[in-house]
Order: sequence, then C-alpha cells, then structure tokens
Amino acid sequence: MAKVAFLGLGVMGYPMAGYLKTKGGHDVTVYNRTAAKAEKWAAEFSGKSAATPADAARGAEFVFSCVGNDDDLRSVTLGDNGAFSSMGSGSIFIDNTTASAEVARELAALAGEKGIGFIDAPVSGGQAGAENGVLTVMCGGDQETFDKAKPVIDAYARMVGLMGPVGAGQLTKMINQICIAGLVQGLSEGIAFGQRAGLDIEKVVDVISKGAAGSWQMENRWKTMRDGKFDFGFAVDWMRKDLGICLEEADRNGAQLPVTALIDQFYKDVQGKGGKRWDTSSLISRLT
Repeated sequence: MAKVAFLGLGVMGYPMAGYLKTKGGHDVTVYNRTAAKAEKWAAEFSGKSAATPADAARGAEFVFSCVGNDDDLRSVTLGDNGAFSSMGSGSIFIDNTTASAEVARELAALAGEKGIGFIDAPVSGGQAGAENGVLTVMCGGDQETFDKAKPVIDAYARMVGLMGPVGAGQLTKMINQICIAGLVQGLSEGIAFGQRAGLDIEKVVDVISKGAAGSWQMENRWKTMRDGKFDFGFAVDWMRKDLGICLEEADRNGAQLPVTALIDQFYKDVQGKGGKRWDTSSLISRLT
C-alpha cells in the first residue's frame, strides 16, 4: 500500500482515483476544484479529501493528476498551493491529463529541481475505460521512475507502456487522437453513404466489420451514429482541444496533418450546431 494523492475528479479522474483505492488498496487523498465533488468521492470510497493540491500531496509517495489542459495542470502543480510545494524528494508525479509535450517537459524540469520524479501518462479508453479500470496509459519518463510508478498505475489500466523520455507519452496520445479522428470521419462517411444508397446499415456493418474496415469505432459506435445519438463518451469540445495540441506540435516538428486539420474544422461545424458536448462520433451529423 502506498500513500497516494489524486488531483482532478472529472469523468475520468473520479473512477481512476476509485480504482487506486479499491483495486490498488492504496491510501488515497483527493483534491478537486469543486470541493463537494472531493467530499463525495471520499465518502463513497472511504478515502480523504483535501482543500488544496499541496494539502493532498503532502507526504504522498505518488501524486496523480487528471485535469483539463496545460494551464489547469500548472495551477495544480505550481505555486504555494500547488502539489510540487509539498511533495518530498523521491516522490513521483504522474500526470494523466492530455496536455502538450511542452508542458510535460517544463514541469518535469521543475520537479527534478526538487528531486521529484515525473511521468506524463495520458490515457485512452474514454469514460467507459475509466469506469471499468481498463485504460491504456502512454507514459513518458525515465525507466527507473516508470518502474516504480507502473505497479500503482496498473490499478486503473489494462495496458501501461513507456514510450520514451518525458513528453513521449503526450506525443503518443496525439497520434492516438489523429488516428481516431480519421477513423470516425471515414465511418461517418461510410454510414451516411450507405443510408443514401438505401442499404441496411446493420447488415453492412456485420459484414465489413469482419474485414479490413473493422475498428473499435465501428464495433462500438455504428449503431448510435445510425440512430443520431451522441451522448456516449468523449466530447467534441475535448476532441478539439486535443486536435489543437496535435496541430500545434505539428507546426513545431514539421509534420503534415492535412486530414487532421480538416476534421478539426468539421468538429468546429458540429460545435456550431450545438454539439459541444456530443461525443466524437457526431461527425456524422454534418452528413445526414
């Protein structure tokens, strides 16, 4: 059992922190910007809540975060109330936020000055993966720090991999989002085409999902896409945030992402239709 803190109890962080307590058996203290959410979690999981990130992290061996963006991440780590101010030498900060590789490197350097280990560890699997404790975790950091952190991360994960030095986890998550965007657009166009052609989409998917066109998106989203239901998982607002990170990184490293840039604009169209909180499969709403 380790002493653990978890910062950020959104749709992902809430169940992830729960698994650290129930499956991992760790002593968990949580912090959330809305204190009532932290108190609710503490009551549900027989854990503890803290008023600030610094209070939650004090004395912890491992501190996790899962917040919204780069600025949110800086707000829970830096300053007098930030986690870094109370973490001791030899402790490890594990960031599950989908953020930029740049902020991961920035915070890792600051953590290193205090003898704190740092792992950028964005996740894939969505809300369902978090609730079922089967997330895929893409890590960046040094091998020694990763080896210490992995047994703790395992509590909410199905797959945990070290992708390279600090920042490599975030870069891998960018690739994940680039690939998903293309898959969802292709699936949207295929279903919309089939509907226009008068085909039975269920029969079509039953056949093509067994071949080279098959994907997780097809298996799990074709039916709700056909029915125009978009309240299943990762929101368009968050996908646009992630694709923005991808496009900014591409500007830095010279990668060409023409399809990703186009689909990002398609998601902007969906936002304009009132679909900010629809799930990412709502791309099909532009076509039907």
